[in-house]
Amino acid sequence: MGVSVSVLASGSRGNCAIVSSTSTRILLDAGISCRETFKRIKALGEDPYSFSAILITHEHSDHVYGLRVLARKTKIPVFMTGATHQAWARSVRDQHGERPKLEKLEAFSSGRSFQIGDIAVTPFTIPHDAADPVGFTFRAEGVKVGFATDLGYMPASICDHLRGCDVLVLESNHDLEMLRGGPYPWAVKQRVMSRVGHLSNEALAEFFANDYDGEAAYVVLAHLSEQNNHPAIARGAAEKALGARQTLLRNRVMLASQAVPLDPIRL
Repeated sequence: MGVSVSVLASGSRGNCAIVSSTSTRILLDAGISCRETFKRIKALGEDPYSFSAILITHEHSDHVYGLRVLARKTKIPVFMTGATHQAWARSVRDQHGERPKLEKLEAFSSGRSFQIGDIAVTPFTIPHDAADPVGFTFRAEGVKVGFATDLGYMPASICDHLRGCDVLVLESNHDLEMLRGGPYPWAVKQRVMSRVGHLSNEALAEFFANDYDGEAAYVVLAHLSEQNNHPAIARGAAEKALGARQTLLRNRVMLASQAVPLDPIRL
């Protein structure tokens, strides 16, 4: 079967993706309800109970909304950093003040690679206003996949982690002019534009023009704001920045959606 990447949902109302090898399936984030996660997984012809692990990037609700029910129902091991687990547990206490329990919790540390089945996972720190947020690269069967969303800017360390990827899933959250003129309160606009906020189309374009190695066969633009961006604007900025690097064989630009799963990318 090889390696495949499926983005089930991406945006401020919930994020969830699948990275699979021939023998291992990883669910990345659980930001939509358990019921909707099951529905979208089954629509791809997959079994929701067949996953090897759930990996969590950070504790914000659009990445963990369905985690509690999903973990309880499937009993799949959940991987997150210690600080992320503590922050998540504090935020979802029940009416009696009890913190949730995960039957199979696995802790990892940013910068330290680990193995899930035949997939090598490398978490790396990202600049975002969460307890211990991370992006990931995945390696299996000679393929490298990189995920980096929810980050205020693209430091050199992240650029290094993303070199040599065959698939890149990167944040293209907002158009700066749309955000500035949009409906958000000024305090929220400042947070989104900050160095621990979200990556703009312009910032991602700068990465493509100056720091990207041009190796990916597929580039997926993710976490697009429904209020402060438009798919055509995001795609246009990315394709212009990629310039001559974009060919029929490399750097095919795709857009992840909030409402509809992206067709699986198979390598």
